[in-house]
Amino acid sequence: MEAPKYKRVLLKLSGEALQGDQSYGISPQYTRYLAGEIRSIHELGVQTAVVIGGGNFMRGAAVAEQGIEEATAHYMGMLAMVINALALSSQLQAIGVPARVQSAIEIRAVAEPYIRLRAIRHLEKGRVVVFAAGTGNPFFTSDTAATLRAAEIDAEVILMGKNKVDGVYDADPRVVPSARKYAKLTYQEMLEKKLAVMDRTAAALAAERDIEILVFDVSAAGSMRRAVLGERIGTLVHA
Repeated sequence: MEAPKYKRVLLKLSGEALQGDQSYGISPQYTRYLAGEIRSIHELGVQTAVVIGGGNFMRGAAVAEQGIEEATAHYMGMLAMVINALALSSQLQAIGVPARVQSAIEIRAVAEPYIRLRAIRHLEKGRVVVFAAGTGNPFFTSDTAATLRAAEIDAEVILMGKNKVDGVYDADPRVVPSARKYAKLTYQEMLEKKLAVMDRTAAALAAERDIEILVFDVSAAGSMRRAVLGERIGTLVHA
């Protein structure tokens, strides 16, 4: 068996990653594909945690603009994250990968409450842990939640899976064909160039904790496995 570069990773997925080719909601087929990609690194013995956004259903900031009180809108977005976490966990278990959902907002009927040491114990026992409901607090993004959880569980890297974008570019490659891809970036360079990788709060925490982020195209079959094996794919953001 090939030896992975990382022993413990946190996979960050946007809510839109579960849409597949749909314009809204969850594609069961594409969610099953993502589960298969996670299984490919789980089989290498890599301890894997996941954070998923909720943008395929709603974004708190966007809902707030329609007149709903802002903190309430953010809590609605967190519940969307719980829905996505349950969908991914179900697909993982359907293909034989043990998984647990831990929610920052207590919903005991469907998920465990987030407890750091219990999450680490699950990882050590070979279970994938899907962290739901962000940080449990309004006004913080799923990027910040991913960075916070990565720091709490001592993940070696955040694998930031993008949909059909294979790294960080100096412009949107879907709009500007001549856009240049970065192989490596520091957090400072990312902020100075105003590159839309993650928000400033998440970037500051990742830089402070010296957590690397690998931005890659999760829709490319096998890319997740290649990433944990240490192949040069995507863009590496470091402190």
